[in-house]
Formats: sequence, C-alpha cells, structure tokens
Amino acid sequence: MHRFYLPPDQCAGSELTLTGPEAHHALHAVRVKPGERVTVLDGCGTCITCEVKQCERNSVKLAVLTIDSIEPPQYQITLVQAVPKTKAFECIIQKATELGAWRIVPIITARTTPELHPEKLTHKLAKWQRIAIEAVKQSANPWLPKIESPVQLKDFVARDEKFDLKVVAALLPNAIHPRKSIAQFIKQHGSVPTNLCVWIGPEGDFAPDELDAIIATGALPITLGPRVLRAETAAICCLAILHNELTAPDHRHNAA
Repeated sequence: MHRFYLPPDQCAGSELTLTGPEAHHALHAVRVKPGERVTVLDGCGTCITCEVKQCERNSVKLAVLTIDSIEPPQYQITLVQAVPKTKAFECIIQKATELGAWRIVPIITARTTPELHPEKLTHKLAKWQRIAIEAVKQSANPWLPKIESPVQLKDFVARDEKFDLKVVAALLPNAIHPRKSIAQFIKQHGSVPTNLCVWIGPEGDFAPDELDAIIATGALPITLGPRVLRAETAAICCLAILHNELTAPDHRHNAA
C-alpha cells in the first residue's frame, strides 16, 4: 500500500482528506484510484488504513478502515549534528529518519561552513521537515523525528540535557567502538540505555575546545574506524551501529 502523511490534528474522524503535497503525490505520482487501500501516518505512532473514496482535482477523500497505534521505540536517539553543506544535511535528515532517530538538533560550530541566514531559516526548517516526512513514508517509520532550529554548540552544551548515554564521534586515540560504549553501560547499569545523545562533528571534526566541552558533559569519544568519514557518512554509520547494538540479543553486548 502507498503511504501518506497527515498531522495528528487532521487524522480525527471516519473520513480523512489529503491536500497540498500529499494530494499531489497521490494524484500525480502514484495515481491512486477509488477503491484502492492506502496507509496514512501521523508521525506520532498512528497508522491508519484507508480506502480511497474520491479523487478530486486538488484533494483525495479517504474512508478510515482500521487504526493501529504503535508503541514508541524502546530507545530514543537525539542526533546532535554539526550543520554541513546543504545537500549533505538533507541526506542526514533523510537517513536519520529512516534509521529511527527521535530528534535532530542542528548545531553551529567553529567549522560550520554553510551560512544560516535568519530570514531563510523558516524556509529551511519547512524543507527539512518535508524531507523527514518523505522519509517516514518511504521507510514506514511511524514516528516523525523532531527537527529543532539550529543552535550554537555552546548553547546546546549549556542546556545540560540529561541522557542515559552520550557519545561523540571523534578522531581521538582513546575513542572506543560504539558497541563497547553500549556494553560498558549495560555492565554498569544492568540495562540497555533508552535515551541517547550522539554528537557528529563537521568536516574536519570539532575544534579542540569544542570537543573538550562536549566530553566535559560526560560524552564518551567513539570511533567509527580508521578512515576519515564525511559528516553524512559518519552520522549514518553511527546511527546504524547503535540501532543494531540496541536491538541485538544481550549476549552480543556481554561479548565486548
């Protein structure tokens, strides 16, 4: 079945209506027909199976058949990502959404290259949100990540948000494999971390003082291997490894 997105406030009642980009996708991209079944995601864990009732010029009418509520993931990962070039960050949003990131926080660092003009920020946030929506539809992820407005690194550090586990991808000799960070947490706490923060730096890595500030918050330096990765590769690789480790059988964690 084709998948579409509607925000929660548009998912009430026995009939739903696709408009705007979702209607365009339905009418002109996948060309749904009356009688066809589709899935509507609200980004908050609800999956609605519907039947197409009517296709109009700029809208599609749907009849609700069944509603399924999906529990939130057992772990939630906040990706704190230094903003790279435009296309790279859009790739990160797409892949992070597919991999189940719970929240994405763009940060401005000393080595951030793109200029984020305040007058263009609303447009950028809307575009990032649209990319995430397309990714939840493609991946059947029922949970749409929250994408925050860009913030200075020092300001995010100052929030002092609490996480079960914080890790930072870093080119440091004492960095450990992400698997080992999970294993160490389990050994110390007797359970898998459920609320994680992952820091990914810009091209050229974080500046030394920035890395010191991140580690001072309790973040463990982790390594993604001997090669120097692009920012988007590092984010995807780190999220994929952590997803695999957090959903792996207990014996894998204890094998570290």
